[in-house]
Amino acid sequence: MSRKGQSITLSVTERDKAELEAIAREFGMMWGEDPNISKLIKAIAQRQLIIGKNNDWQESRIRALHRCIGALTDIGQVEQAEIIAQLLLERGELSIPLRNEIQAFLGNTPPTWRVQIDRYILRQQPFQLSYQDAAERVFNFTVRHAKITPHEKREYLDCWCEEIAGNLDIPELTHNWCFRLDRILDAAVTQIDGEWRSHLDQIEVEMHLLNNLAFAYQAKAEDVCNEWLPDQARVRRVVRRVPNTFWFIREIMQYTPDCVIVSPENVRSLIKQKLLSCCQHYDLKISD
Repeated sequence: MSRKGQSITLSVTERDKAELEAIAREFGMMWGEDPNISKLIKAIAQRQLIIGKNNDWQESRIRALHRCIGALTDIGQVEQAEIIAQLLLERGELSIPLRNEIQAFLGNTPPTWRVQIDRYILRQQPFQLSYQDAAERVFNFTVRHAKITPHEKREYLDCWCEEIAGNLDIPELTHNWCFRLDRILDAAVTQIDGEWRSHLDQIEVEMHLLNNLAFAYQAKAEDVCNEWLPDQARVRRVVRRVPNTFWFIREIMQYTPDCVIVSPENVRSLIKQKLLSCCQHYDLKISD
């Protein structure tokens, strides 16, 4: 019996076939352990994947981004420079000399475990992360949400894990972990079953900004409220979603004289402890 309309023959070079298989693997279009080009084409036909032009950037944009790589490298922002380099390598406009130069800048390819993590994040696929620290302790984490985030010029894996033992954050956030990627020398990453969470656990922190900071403050994507208090002159009320108190406190402590944490109380208490420790270091006495 004829199977008209059920199959298609592609005439491509071995190189193009390898590229299609790489794209299929990147988006999880697999048949067992092998990438499946048919699934990739079907996903495109069903508009699960969207095809866009990759050769319509003006030369001025390519040149500006290329200069950014050097400028960021010169000021020590290597991770950000690498992000732009990877973005440029995805474009079809690059000349062969420029492509070779950018590839040389990126140097060695990332380790296999890092590539796997990036793929799982892209596919929203839960995974098991196992690694050994410098003290030869082995850690295992069941990851159900993750993203790569820059914190203070370093790249970190921010993730939601089932395991909470050893997490020193407040109880509401103990499922959230933050791993510095350049300190993981080797890791085992394997796919697991189950649901991918839409985001990290979060709490809402209210803070009041005073004086010049109230006027200079620039809203962030994590802010759910940003308003002037009607009954207090020059006081801005900001409510922000916070997934990690460590990085949040690191940020706001530099603005301590003009930034007051109002709630929740457990985060406010962490700030108080920091301030009390600072006063003790400078032999300052706090009277009730």
